[in-house]
Amino acid sequence: MMPARHGPVPFSTALKLHRAFRLKTTSSALGLALAMPFAAQVQAQEIEFDIRAQALPGALQAFGRQAGVEVLYSQDTVQGKNSKAVKGKMQPGQALTQLLGGTGIAYSLQGNVITLTAPASGGALELGVTNINGLANNPTTEGSGSYTSGPMSTATKLSLSQRETPQSTTVITRQRMDDQAMVTLEDAIRATPGVTLQKFTAARPLIYSRGFQVDNLMYDGLPTIYDGDFLPSPDLAMFDRIEVVRGANGLTQGSGNPSAAINLVRKRPTRDPQVSITGSAGSWDNYRTELDAGSALTESGNVRGRMVASYNDKQSFRDVESTEASLLYGITEFDLSDSTMLTVGGSYQNDNNNTSWGGLPVSPIDGSDLGFSRSTYLGNKWEYYDKESKSVFTEINHELDHGWNLRLAAMKTWTTLDNLGSFVRFRANNWEQRTLKQHSTFEQSTYDAFASGPFQMLGREHELVVGGSWRKSVKDTAGGYANIPTDPFNFDPGATPKPSSFSVMPFATSTDIDQKGLYVTTRLNIADPLKVILGARVDWYQFDQDLANGAPAILANNNYKVQRNITRYAGVIYDLDDNHSVYASYTDIFQPQVELASDRSTLKPITGENYEVGIKGEYFDKTLNASAALYQIDQVGRATEVSPCVSGDAICYAASGKVRTQGIDLEFNGAITPNWQVGGGYTYAETRFNSGPQEGGTFDPDLPRHVFKLNTNYRLPGDLEKWRVGGAVYSQNGIFNKDGAAYMEQSGYTLVDLMTSYQVNKNLLTQFSLNNVFDKTYYEGLASYRIGGRSVYGAPRNFTVSAKYTF
Repeated sequence: MMPARHGPVPFSTALKLHRAFRLKTTSSALGLALAMPFAAQVQAQEIEFDIRAQALPGALQAFGRQAGVEVLYSQDTVQGKNSKAVKGKMQPGQALTQLLGGTGIAYSLQGNVITLTAPASGGALELGVTNINGLANNPTTEGSGSYTSGPMSTATKLSLSQRETPQSTTVITRQRMDDQAMVTLEDAIRATPGVTLQKFTAARPLIYSRGFQVDNLMYDGLPTIYDGDFLPSPDLAMFDRIEVVRGANGLTQGSGNPSAAINLVRKRPTRDPQVSITGSAGSWDNYRTELDAGSALTESGNVRGRMVASYNDKQSFRDVESTEASLLYGITEFDLSDSTMLTVGGSYQNDNNNTSWGGLPVSPIDGSDLGFSRSTYLGNKWEYYDKESKSVFTEINHELDHGWNLRLAAMKTWTTLDNLGSFVRFRANNWEQRTLKQHSTFEQSTYDAFASGPFQMLGREHELVVGGSWRKSVKDTAGGYANIPTDPFNFDPGATPKPSSFSVMPFATSTDIDQKGLYVTTRLNIADPLKVILGARVDWYQFDQDLANGAPAILANNNYKVQRNITRYAGVIYDLDDNHSVYASYTDIFQPQVELASDRSTLKPITGENYEVGIKGEYFDKTLNASAALYQIDQVGRATEVSPCVSGDAICYAASGKVRTQGIDLEFNGAITPNWQVGGGYTYAETRFNSGPQEGGTFDPDLPRHVFKLNTNYRLPGDLEKWRVGGAVYSQNGIFNKDGAAYMEQSGYTLVDLMTSYQVNKNLLTQFSLNNVFDKTYYEGLASYRIGGRSVYGAPRNFTVSAKYTF
């Protein structure tokens, strides 16, 4: 039997395949190709096939894995088609003919590569190679029509399937983004199991996982600091998929919280011309346009490019509030040789938000809801919260000898925030608008280099990754405050003039963070069913900050270093059978902090440790993934305010002891039948103080403990096959916050969304989405204290209609 290929697709192979298949074929020749047997070296072998009837892309992937061949085809060739079931021992040609039965698709073979084409009505047909499938290692989700994906490297730098990764993982594919009409990262977070979103204004999102805030985002595997106050929420038009690994991820990220690694994987260029235009309209004058175009830029295809642009102009269910957002993304790939590829690209995103700095206040007496409607806007017409982000990136991938690969990558981003906004608070027995004027610049640079490949030891082949990274960020912020008397119960957004000065505690900060790290990961093939993953990372971290806000020097050490911090990774995976694996893993991460104790010593870095055991399954030729996990996270050393200080200052800090999260993670993603895709899960997370004066208390009570998320999409059978229907459910338990005797709470709630789409023809797809069908009133962010706390409503019932035309 010819063995299936594993590991990354060699770039030189892809290049040679493209050159080999730049040919023209008449319809008669295609018919002959279907009748001809496979080349002798393939046809002579009989292989045991077991492929269920399903959507054709998934069946072709299963065929390629089982036959050990590569399958190339265009999007239009397989779109909307289903396969026949194939089961039994037979020659690959017989199996493929049976699998394609009734589709009208022809195939041709050259070497070990199969090309599929649809019979032409006459004349010549040029074969377009837009997909390389049939391999378990193809990670691209665009065009797959699936809620599952190929391998990912977010957790360890090793290219592993989700089943092979000993942590809880989720991949939001391009198909799922489109089905749920996701526009920004916030939309994707709402659909991702084990991750929750909070908002403190329309332009200030916070992301949490397993009880802790997500403070890093990764782009194509390069980590960057994420702060929703300063950075625009990434527009999803430029991404192929979102990979999420929950828990501590210090091995690939360096410093951060033990929450989750979120890796945004960009779309790549295509060799064949590909253009799509999408337009949508929705509630509250929500208009959006997207343009996506890719093609080879040279006749040989050794230079390829892609451009994505979007523009979104929308009002809001809140009075006055509006947003204008635009994106421009470009990427080019250069084949420098058969073994070397250079990638360069950049993006620009500009979000102009006419919105306030905060949401709605609660009762200053007991923290109860004051009854404001969802449309209430307690800001002024002159307020804004504008964010601009520019980035450039480059990458070199080089094939070395003996199956080894080298990757060098770099990214630099420049972000600017301009904010003039307010929130209403109760102070000194009076209501006032706390108004902030702020200008910030945030510059980040990330560099990463690693080599990966196989090695032999004790008669078995193992895998190794060795690399290093450097992250540097500089953030400068300046501004001031003004307090304006107001009456929130008789408020007019156009009545208050813009303040002429901001003299109350003006501030300016400059923060410089420099982090360098070296890492190594290995996957040891102990036995056929048993794999062990070991990893380690050493980091050098330096923090420098200049403050000019009148804060006592006792609060922070403005020049802080962490030398040779060691991060560890260990995982064991045991295959129970062809479909199930059990695993156990330990991961950790560190988070430096600058706060000083009362004796003026710097608090040690916070450490976060993730312990996890679970089981994972792959079903229906790996088109459906399912997992169940139990986990525990211990975070030790978080700074908390204490008073009085030994030194006599009003505030100083001490380590808070241990915070522990314990939980359950259940998830499923993929195809149940050829026409039925599902994705969702249930997560439980209980985070409490595990030691110290608050032992047993809830650590962050406004984060839900129980969350259920489900998305499903079904293509109707027979004459109705052009129609798809689907929907989504989000449900969580009640949450609360306490401020002294005051108690702010929100009851549990469930949201339901519905969608339907119609494939007018092979070029035009239309879709209708209805969100919050039952018009549930709920908060996306709950006030955390009664005097100045503010809550933010989620969106009422709303709709979007869209049309996508693909050339």
